[in-house]
Amino acid sequence: MASPAVADVLLAHARSGVQIQLVLRVVLVAFVLLTLVLVPPANDSTACFVAAGGYALFTAAVAGWVWRGGPTAVRLAWVALFADVALLGSLSLLTGLASEQSWTADVLANGLFLIPVLAASQLRPGVCTAVVVPTVLVYLGTNIATRNANDEPWESVALRTLVIAGLAAGCSALSRVQRSRVLTIASLVESRTELLADLLGIEGRERRALAEDLHDGALQYILAARQDLHDARGPDGVEALERIEHALDQSSRLLRSTVTELHPAVLAQSGLAGAVASLARGARARGGFAADVDTAGWPEGLRTSIDALLYAAARELVGNIVKHAGATQVTVVLSLSGGQARLDIADDGCGLEPDARPRRLGEGHIGLASQRARLQAAGGRFDVAPLEPHGTVVSIAVPVL
Repeated sequence: MASPAVADVLLAHARSGVQIQLVLRVVLVAFVLLTLVLVPPANDSTACFVAAGGYALFTAAVAGWVWRGGPTAVRLAWVALFADVALLGSLSLLTGLASEQSWTADVLANGLFLIPVLAASQLRPGVCTAVVVPTVLVYLGTNIATRNANDEPWESVALRTLVIAGLAAGCSALSRVQRSRVLTIASLVESRTELLADLLGIEGRERRALAEDLHDGALQYILAARQDLHDARGPDGVEALERIEHALDQSSRLLRSTVTELHPAVLAQSGLAGAVASLARGARARGGFAADVDTAGWPEGLRTSIDALLYAAARELVGNIVKHAGATQVTVVLSLSGGQARLDIADDGCGLEPDARPRRLGEGHIGLASQRARLQAAGGRFDVAPLEPHGTVVSIAVPVL
């Protein structure tokens, strides 16, 4: 079942197709009336004009129904195409069989060439085929029935039928191509809608994460320093001042770490290796685990176009370890080999349950999913595997362009 965004795009294009259909049907009505006036039938002219007038009223009624009927009328407007085929076929037979020599039938039958074009405007290949097949058969039948009146050779009938059959096949194919394009546009609209929804939530999640880091880290030290400042006025002032100094030192370090993660100036100054090492040190302080960082395999001073991408992935991963893993040991390895950058981050925490990622994605936690998508878009890999006896290892590999 199509999503609302896709359904809206399909409906908008279907409405445009129906509007084209209504305009072409007006052209068809004018064609029928002009034919009866300029090339009048030898007999039954009154019946022909009555039929043409009824067709004009039918066209007006269909236009009003589609205008007021909403989506249902747009989807069912193609049914009126069978009335177009029936009218042109009936008038061709009526004018052709009423006399031995009549050009009216021959001219009216040419109006059937417009029916496949009307059907193609539906952008529904099945509907188009269902309309053009009877159109070709009616065209062939009317030409066979009126052949003797105009003394037309069989070869002429066959060639004219071949032309309308080719037009019908081309319109069916065009309808299929056009629908494929519309579906492609619709899928892009759907992706855009999803991305917009994700972006609207990212700022809120980042603000909450920042508030949690500041509350659980630097703010606690500042509150402790405030209490110690009160104690410093007492007899244990020297010891309280030492605690205040320690609290302020920890606060400044945590704040510096938070600011660095938000705007990693170290990435521009020291390169990716230095930025990842700084990131790990900050996470170690917040998470209370030991961190082992190995960047020996990364050339010193190297700058690449994927530095920011790898740093963002590392920041997301170590942030998740701090919040969810309960780890005591984290290992970060950054290396470059064979034109491919590798980042491996392992922890000995609680690990991931098999359904954890789909469940968290369904809850709106798109951090890992977005990093995976960005890395894959850059031609890289993002693999998550369990560690024995417990823990998780994430391996990232991205080509360096």
